[in-house]
Amino acid sequence: MNILRRGRLSIEPDEDIMRFTSSMKADQRIFNADIEVDRAHVVMLREQDIISADDCSAILSGLDRIKREGISALDTSYEDVHIALEARLIELAGEDTGGRMHSARSRNDEVATCIRLSLREELIDLMEEVHDLITALLDTATEHHETIMPGYTHTQHAQPTTLAHHLLAHANAYIRDIARIKGAYERTNRNPLGAAAFASTGFPVNRKRTTELLGFDSAIENSMDSVSTRDFMIESMSCYANLMISLSRLAEELILWSSSEFDFIELDDRYSSTSSIMPQKKNPDIAELVRAKTGTVIGALMSVLMICKAIPYSYNRDLQEATPHLWRATDTVRSSVRMACGIIRTMKIKKENMEHASGIGFMTATELADTIVRSTGIPFRTAHHIVGSSAKAGKAPSLADLDRLSSEITGRKLSDMGLSEENVKEALDPAENIRKRAVTGGPAPEETRRQIAVLKEGLVHIENDIKLIHKKIDTASGELERTCQRYS
Repeated sequence: MNILRRGRLSIEPDEDIMRFTSSMKADQRIFNADIEVDRAHVVMLREQDIISADDCSAILSGLDRIKREGISALDTSYEDVHIALEARLIELAGEDTGGRMHSARSRNDEVATCIRLSLREELIDLMEEVHDLITALLDTATEHHETIMPGYTHTQHAQPTTLAHHLLAHANAYIRDIARIKGAYERTNRNPLGAAAFASTGFPVNRKRTTELLGFDSAIENSMDSVSTRDFMIESMSCYANLMISLSRLAEELILWSSSEFDFIELDDRYSSTSSIMPQKKNPDIAELVRAKTGTVIGALMSVLMICKAIPYSYNRDLQEATPHLWRATDTVRSSVRMACGIIRTMKIKKENMEHASGIGFMTATELADTIVRSTGIPFRTAHHIVGSSAKAGKAPSLADLDRLSSEITGRKLSDMGLSEENVKEALDPAENIRKRAVTGGPAPEETRRQIAVLKEGLVHIENDIKLIHKKIDTASGELERTCQRYS
């Protein structure tokens, strides 16, 4: 008889019901975390004199064996990994010993703790992968401070910029994504263990001790909140969705840039496919899948939001349905980041095509209007009118063209007010346009070099933060291992 059901329930669910209720497939993700939670809980029970030294030793030995055997050795007829693991322990150590492991604990606080432990590892790995993507963008940008390309608004040629400037825009977005993920990590890395079902426990548990042994930053104060909340999952998945939108925007540009119409880049063969019927095709399939998988992650977030939106306090079984969405979104966002990093590092950049495109579409119009203002002192809106009128001709204007239009609009020639042929020539030069834009955040090479230096400094801080996180977890893991050996 099922060790969980045998007291209150007399009929076993049939196979169809078990399939409907089972979380064993998703629980594979938290098997190792469950072992660690069990070990920390058992150590705490012993230190609080809730279980005997002999029972503690036998339970820890049983958990070590279960860990070596792996999840495949558990009885999958149980509805989740937690009960299957406990049943296996009782099988190994006997109920009089193994049956004591669950003292002062519920599956509610146990599963919440396991999910948090597993998710924090994923968040750390994701921060490192986004760090690698930013590094790839900065490495590429470093080689292209003077690679002129069109800048776009409304997908129309707007103003000249550089590839470095464009890639740095993406890098800045990903820096913010890491900051969001780090914030989600901090709110994930909190300990619900000791909350039991929701009203804590009458046993004298030490929540501070399990917090230390599991490397959490703190315990969640309210026991009902501890088992009921999945806001840490929602926050993490919101970060994923935001990151995927950033990745999708990059993917869309890479797809456009690799097309014959743009021909700015060529994607590496590893990140391309061909057609089953058209032998000439080189398709940007990986970038397209990144773009599509954004919908997968957003959909997972929406599912969890809908699951959690009307659940009364405290724990309800609905929450079981949220976890598979979390892991699916986690796997998708991490693989998408790795794909984007690989594409950036391996793509071939066609500088000449980018620079040629920069001469199309009168992209220097803004600088010409600015130059007219600086040279003549007329209002910008008047200069905008003059240059806008000249754009109708479909070609860059000469000083004579501008004088004619200015005479019609203002009654005066711009050349009489201080505008020279040299001023016009300089304003129409894309490279000069870029050099003049050396204000903070602009595309001038000196400024993009400064931006890269700032971002690299930020990456060092991120790296150091991640190292501190690893150190804290490793220290806790070492302490748990030493303590288990002492009690075994």
